[in-house]
Amino acid sequence: MKVSIYHNPRCSKSRRTLELLTERGIEPEIIHYLESPPDADRLSSIIAMLDIAPRQLMRTGEPEYRELGLDAEDVSDERIIAAMVSHPRLMERPVVVAGTRACIGRPPERINEILDQ
Repeated sequence: MKVSIYHNPRCSKSRRTLELLTERGIEPEIIHYLESPPDADRLSSIIAMLDIAPRQLMRTGEPEYRELGLDAEDVSDERIIAAMVSHPRLMERPVVVAGTRACIGRPPERINEILDQ
């Protein structure tokens, strides 16, 4: 099974999630999403795998969240996804994709839910 991690090496949760993967003998594809963000189609696919609303993948504490007016309740899912593509810092981290399943690694041990299925 192919495993990918949308990783930010400056984030302790992201580093710990990557460590958990390697401890399990998994060598994931490491995607530094701040440098190479997923496009809108890929991000939509990940959100569908997570089975969440796009807003639930956003880091609402980032300044861009308010500056771009994303805190308004009527913002469309398409606009939220476009904002995460343009401003990848808005995307929650880490995200692990294993086959057709995905998980936000918060806490890092949560990834076991998709790896143990």
